[in-house]
This record gives sequence, structure tokens and C-alpha cells, in this order.
Amino acid sequence: MMKRAAVAVLMVAVVVGCSSKAPKPDDLPAVAKQETEAVMAEKKRFEEPKGPAVEAGKKYTAVIKTSRGEITAELYPAEAPLSVTNFKMLADGGFYEGLTFHRVVPGFVVQGGDPEGSGSGGPGYTIPAEIHHRHGKGALAWARTCDEVNPQRRSSGSQFYITLEPTPFLDGQYTVFGQTLTGMDVVESIRQGDVIESVEVKAE
Repeated sequence: MMKRAAVAVLMVAVVVGCSSKAPKPDDLPAVAKQETEAVMAEKKRFEEPKGPAVEAGKKYTAVIKTSRGEITAELYPAEAPLSVTNFKMLADGGFYEGLTFHRVVPGFVVQGGDPEGSGSGGPGYTIPAEIHHRHGKGALAWARTCDEVNPQRRSSGSQFYITLEPTPFLDGQYTVFGQTLTGMDVVESIRQGDVIESVEVKAE
């Protein structure tokens, strides 16, 4: 029982990015560091949404194209309207194009959307928590920083994860804003460093 609890704590730390073994910009060679800084500057042209901009009665889906294939997810505009607004804004603006899945934990999650590639980057803002849904297999959710520095549990402005198995110990702590519909085999095949080619959010 104690061993299981310890594993759960470790996994939570991995999702929120409180610690990371990925290289930080200061650890990179000069050329790579310049490239990272250029990407960060480009991605920080986005601003936190002032409020929800979803249309009532419409179904929102996201198509995440990766170097391994496509993932389609249902989004939750009713329960997480600000999250869906933010995800669509970033997708429409090409924010995710060329970013990577910087963290993959077998049997737990794949995580991407960090322009820094370290687990610490983002668009320069966070968004309010919208915590309603549970973490079943294939849940699409926002990463965030630790409770110690983020007691309001605000979500990352851009980093998202997809669960590889049900993870009930994350319930009530993170904003789940979607659910994988197709391409779970793609999610399961993702490895660290795989590329997010594009994200498209459709309202129908």
C-alpha cells in the first residue's frame, strides 16, 4: 500500500513538472539555446483569454497530428469553457506546431506543449482551474505547477497530457478538458521527443 502511494506521488510530480530531468536552456549548447529562446519568444505572443469564447450547442473536437499519427479528442466546452477557448486559440495560432512530447511515463501519461521542451515552459500565462472530470484512460488534461507554488491549481497555459491508463489519484487536482475518441494506439506509441505537427480544433 505504501509502495503504491509512493508511486502515485512520484507520478504526480512528473505531471506537474515540479522536477524534470529534461535539459534547461542554460544547459544547452549555444546554438540550441538561441533556437530555444527564439521559439519561446515566438510562442509568448499569445495572451491569456479574457473569458470563454465557445458557442453553445456546438460539439468541439481536436485533431492532434503527431509524427506517430493522428489523435482525435472530444473537448468539454460546457464544463471547461476557458480551457477549450485557450486550446483552440493556441491551435488556431499554430502554437503547437513543431513542439514535442517532452515527457513520457509508460503506463501513466504522455505530455507535450512546452516550447522550451523542459517541462517548465509555456506561453507566459496560466489559466484558472476547471476541475470537474475524472481521469479515465485517454483523458486530455492540463499540466500545472505544484500546490506549494500554485494553491489555486491554475492550469498551464499550454502543456497538456493524455493518460495511458485510468489515474484516479489525479482526480480533483487537474483540469480534464477532453477525452480521446480515436488514436489511442497512437498515444500509446508516442516516445519522448516525438513531434506535434499540428493541432486543429473544430466546432460543429
